[in-house]
Amino acid sequence: MDLRFGDSKPTDEERAAVDALLGPPESSWEGADRSDADLRWARGGREARDRRDLLLPGLHAVNDRVGWISEGALDYLCRRLTVPPAEAYGVATFYAMFSVRPRPATVLHVCTDLACTAAGAAELCADVESRLTPGSGVQVERSACLGLCERAPAALAIRAGETARPAFEDEARPGPEGGPGAQPPGEGNGKGRRGRTTQRSTAVCAPATPDTAVQAATAPETAPPEPPPATAVMARPRPHPPSPRRLDDPADLDDYRAHGGYTALRRAFALGPAGVIREVTDSGLTGRGGAAFPTGRKWQATASQPDHPHYLVCNADESEPGTFKDRVLMEGDPYALVEAMTIAAYATGAHRGYLYLRGEYPRALRRMEHAIGQGRARGLLGDDVLGQGYAFDIEIRRGAGAYICGEETALFNSIEGHRGEPRSKPPFPVEKGLFGRPTAENNVETLVNVLPVLTLGAQAYAAIGTGRSTGPKLFCVSGSVARPGVYELPFGATLGELLRLAGVRDNLRAVLLGGAAGGFVRPDELDIPLTFEGTREAGTTLGSGVVMAFDDTVPLPRLLLRIAEFFRDESCGQCVPCRVGTVRQEEALRRIADRTGDGAADDIALLREVGRTMRDASICGLGQTAWNAVESAIDRLGAYE
Repeated sequence: MDLRFGDSKPTDEERAAVDALLGPPESSWEGADRSDADLRWARGGREARDRRDLLLPGLHAVNDRVGWISEGALDYLCRRLTVPPAEAYGVATFYAMFSVRPRPATVLHVCTDLACTAAGAAELCADVESRLTPGSGVQVERSACLGLCERAPAALAIRAGETARPAFEDEARPGPEGGPGAQPPGEGNGKGRRGRTTQRSTAVCAPATPDTAVQAATAPETAPPEPPPATAVMARPRPHPPSPRRLDDPADLDDYRAHGGYTALRRAFALGPAGVIREVTDSGLTGRGGAAFPTGRKWQATASQPDHPHYLVCNADESEPGTFKDRVLMEGDPYALVEAMTIAAYATGAHRGYLYLRGEYPRALRRMEHAIGQGRARGLLGDDVLGQGYAFDIEIRRGAGAYICGEETALFNSIEGHRGEPRSKPPFPVEKGLFGRPTAENNVETLVNVLPVLTLGAQAYAAIGTGRSTGPKLFCVSGSVARPGVYELPFGATLGELLRLAGVRDNLRAVLLGGAAGGFVRPDELDIPLTFEGTREAGTTLGSGVVMAFDDTVPLPRLLLRIAEFFRDESCGQCVPCRVGTVRQEEALRRIADRTGDGAADDIALLREVGRTMRDASICGLGQTAWNAVESAIDRLGAYE
């Protein structure tokens, strides 16, 4: 593809997809027909540059309508946003869900990650690929984790087309600086998201069989309906849990309020921003995404920054293999996240929130869009939230298949329309985050935990769990268990207690804690307390709460090779230790897996050297943790003995 503006023209469909998002072009400088006025001056350049953050939604718009992104479509989108084509091409090729080469309108993503591999994903893929030949009009892609691990093996069919849905006409899109062209929430700016936009159609198969996967891809209208959203199992009941309420209808705002919804927000307004931060700090709430950073400290650091505007970002891009708790929360209790984001924004002085949502979560997307729309219509979002004179609104940004975008600064780059590559720190996001402004970033589970902090009170919340790990925790249990799903236990419960609840099998071989970036433990180590400090003292990690059990029927060397393939694919390539190290790690593990005799010692020594280099010298957590699971399998499980 030519990396300069060329002569390729968009098709009518591609032009319509972009114009539905951005509005019609105002001058030939943006792609309209040339007029005499355009020969005398250039118009719209500054406004277009202020909309650089619409590059990712623009790529989604074309991909949703056509199924791939042609040179003409990319060229037209670049003209509309004044983005250099080379940069846009770099963004378009960064994400797994986009294609810059022609492909059928229907793509069937079949998960081949850890839980699905253990459940027979390789056989499923081979059978589906034999049925859906290149002439079938469906492209089969072997995919990383789809976040459906409790129903493995899983498949997701995505069909591009012209299925339209009404957009929220009052949705505002303030510029990054709140400057020229910015509008307060609710007023709209006359551009973008007016009228109708393209909506892809999706069909989820989980657990998938060859028959249901093929049916979803070729005849989605006759495919079996997707099972109801999973709900978290509360192992020890307690008042007002952060797990999804058992609502009759998760889309019904009145049902949510009847179950205590918006009680926490009303208390937040009564306490004031400083009071909310004090409650969150005193509760001991820490981040549930794996880093375990104190939430109150992060909010206080953001709120105290003199630079404005402040932003709130909810990280709903859980892409760690084995993680699906945030999906369960959004599907089963979407208004809880809207309320929690409003509280967090109020405490940190933000008036605009971004929900960065996994592109592989179609049901969660629909639920959150509906909840945000209802919130606007009922005065719970917009210029005057609950009549308190506080303005706040939420904008959803869809990811497109990039594990690295779970890292907060990579996520900011993705929203801003750049490649999702991590930034060097400092400065930290609380000082210079999204659009270079102070930003508080939390994941879904962390934010939803703010609700019981305010309704129960900080001291009552801190009494749950342990002294250093307070409150409850959601654990994603999958693999070789009888009852996979999301389990909620107070911090301090043991790994054995959790696995017994899930129905662990007698022939347990290993347990992977923390997902692909975590570590393995042996069956005789099930007394490990499930706390951040307890797992650290045991030489492993809790991560985001992934617990994957594997019995002795799962070939461990092939599982480790899949982990290495995952990190090789997901490395952004920005730093040499990770870019090269993940490739060398995969090569060594493949040699070991394919070897029939002895002789693994040299490759294991190489793995240790490469692993230490990645851990010490990589820019972000992806490279720093890419060796963890392999190292633990070698040292704790004797994987190659």
